[in-house]
Amino acid sequence: MTKSDTKSLIQVARENGSQDEAEPLNLGERVRELRKARNWTLEQAANHAGLARSTLSKIENGQMSPTYDALKKLAEGLEISVPQLFTPPVRGQINGRMVLTKQGEGAHRHTTTYEHELLAETLTKKNMLPYRARVRARSMDEFDGWVRHDGEEFLYVLTGVVKLYTEFYEPIEMRRGDSAYYDGTMGHNVVSISDEDANILWVTSLV
Repeated sequence: MTKSDTKSLIQVARENGSQDEAEPLNLGERVRELRKARNWTLEQAANHAGLARSTLSKIENGQMSPTYDALKKLAEGLEISVPQLFTPPVRGQINGRMVLTKQGEGAHRHTTTYEHELLAETLTKKNMLPYRARVRARSMDEFDGWVRHDGEEFLYVLTGVVKLYTEFYEPIEMRRGDSAYYDGTMGHNVVSISDEDANILWVTSLV
């Protein structure tokens, strides 16, 4: 896989999985949501935060702007950090999403060094890019330099034997069942060193 091939795969996945623009945060609503998520009454939440019940009620109803000291007490009482008070919850988040990709039915992308099968391609807004790859390359000379990209990457050998080359480590021989987890910004390439082309599973983070 050339550098442009990798960039293309990951860019497409990131574009397909881009998040909607965040809504403006209403601090009062955010505090109320955090309190109710803990099944606390106003009284209980105020006690945890060391605030008067009337003060917490006014904050939740947007009738007063809390001081920084009050924000610190709120965060400590809710057992979160102050920045998390201002982090809006994900709207419309779907729990329990699933997509099935049967063997051989993933989207295929061929390059001079790899044959990729993209998995879970129809699932949008995902944080990982999983794909199988048949490693055709037999030498580092077949690559146009190092592959680099944002995020982290997990590699698992399914069949055959590969050699993982990385920018800052000695080459590693990997056999069936071996795995490696590494920073995608570090240059890396994989070649087959077994008689047959090796098959690997790659999972790349998109965040």
